[in-house]
Amino acid sequence: MTTTSEARTHRSGRLMLNKVPEVTVWFWVIKILCTTVGESFADWINMKLGVGLVNTAWIFTAVFVVVLAVQMRLKRYVPFPYWLTVVVVSVTGTLYTDILTDQLNVPLWISTVVFSVLLAVVFSAWWLRERTLSIHSVNTLPRESFYWLTVLVTFALGTATGDWTLELTGWSPGVSVLLPLGLIAAITLLWKFGANPVLSFWLAYILTRPLGANIGDWLASPKVAAPGEPTGLALGTFTTSLIFLGLILATVVYLTVTRSDVTETYDATHTPGTTTDPRRERVGLAGFGVLAVATVALLGWAHGQPHVGPAPETDATSTVHLAPGQAVKKFPATKVAALKALASTSLKDAQSGNATGAHAAAQSLRDLWDADQATLQPLDNTGWTFLDAQMDQVLKTFGIDHPNPPMPSARQEAELRTLLTDMR
Repeated sequence: MTTTSEARTHRSGRLMLNKVPEVTVWFWVIKILCTTVGESFADWINMKLGVGLVNTAWIFTAVFVVVLAVQMRLKRYVPFPYWLTVVVVSVTGTLYTDILTDQLNVPLWISTVVFSVLLAVVFSAWWLRERTLSIHSVNTLPRESFYWLTVLVTFALGTATGDWTLELTGWSPGVSVLLPLGLIAAITLLWKFGANPVLSFWLAYILTRPLGANIGDWLASPKVAAPGEPTGLALGTFTTSLIFLGLILATVVYLTVTRSDVTETYDATHTPGTTTDPRRERVGLAGFGVLAVATVALLGWAHGQPHVGPAPETDATSTVHLAPGQAVKKFPATKVAALKALASTSLKDAQSGNATGAHAAAQSLRDLWDADQATLQPLDNTGWTFLDAQMDQVLKTFGIDHPNPPMPSARQEAELRTLLTDMR
């Protein structure tokens, strides 16, 4: 495309070179890497650093606005800003779903339905305006705007769908990788057969979110867990994020040098694809329907099998009894001190009548405790289980991760004192 053609105007906006990379194997590799980072990096900042879920969401929303503005100002696809935007939007979309689930107690099935409807609305608006949903023609500002809005919603939808699947089945992170991986493989076969390429692309794109997230959870989860809980490779969220960010950077450098995923370069070195066959597209559409029915049947069967789900409210107390300080003897002193500091802050705020401050400190205490699980639980599973039960009692009094409203301040103070005694 010449400079003259770039300068022409389009009925729907400024015409540019295609702003999205060619869909090669590298596209899917780096997309899954970005998705894994979205899961592990968000968890690390939110819980390990104790920033908190809402604050982390605000931070990444601001970062997303900045990197998206840079991306939108470009006139062609450039690997580094494009994939940086994907990484940031993956974190942001994950956080939005987590806020609905963890902060607002919205059931995952409702989040899945809401984001599915929202995605349908975005696709409809995109189609009505542009008459195409193909990423091979993202060459105007309106189309690029629709594209990034779609990407954001697919990450949120993929997060909700993936988490809901785990909730229904009780599968471990390692096992749960197989479902989205198998579905993507089936979609690829249908696309090879002749299924609609645009529909095939977006279905696979959505499924890469639970696939990458499950990979991230599997790598970060502890090897030793409580009975019935998932196990992983115990790399931790920071190490997992670092590894995948390094792989993303290496892949982006390779693509920048080779330009193998630039549409114009790809078209010059590859023969045009075959034209679509309406009959094969109809058969492919029927194949997607069969695949959907089979997936629902599999999930229904898995849900009906005995598996460990979230512990009921009445099981929040530990059957293990340890003397004060015994539970934390094998834990690093610095980590225990950080947990005690947050519990003390929450207690002081509760005693002074600062309900908002007490709740915020309790939320940060929960986030830090969850982030430290991969480190602490392998050191002493009994001690960790004992403290986790008391931690749950504290959170229950604040209505955190529990459907009940916050309890009176006196109850909150009592549970916090018990927790501090257990950690002394």
